[in-house]
Amino acid sequence: MTDTLHIVLDDTAMTAAGQGNVLASRLIHRAHAEPGWFLYAPACALVEADRARPGTAEHLASLPGVTVLDLDLAAALAIAQQQTWAAAHSQYAAQPTPDRPDGAVIATTVPHRWHEAPVRVLDLTP
Repeated sequence: MTDTLHIVLDDTAMTAAGQGNVLASRLIHRAHAEPGWFLYAPACALVEADRARPGTAEHLASLPGVTVLDLDLAAALAIAQQQTWAAAHSQYAAQPTPDRPDGAVIATTVPHRWHEAPVRVLDLTP
């Protein structure tokens, strides 16, 4: 096991960060300040967060510790049949890849959304 941690922010976590959620703020700080902490913002979730709280997308995209994940063809094909693109893109981003063989953890303020999904969850509910 390594000390590397990959975390995907879902739309609820992004919105919470913009509203001063302490746990979300700590994740953002650690991703910027500590080696081995990686924070991802899937583009579809970023759009949904910005709809819920205008300005969220621009703010998160400007943070040095946050990597925005584009909706490439593989992601689009994987999520096209899902009900919401924000959750689907977050789930897709959390799946294992060559760079993240163990996948990533999804940070959320609505953990029950992920109850039946094959992902690990980090509850940001205060």
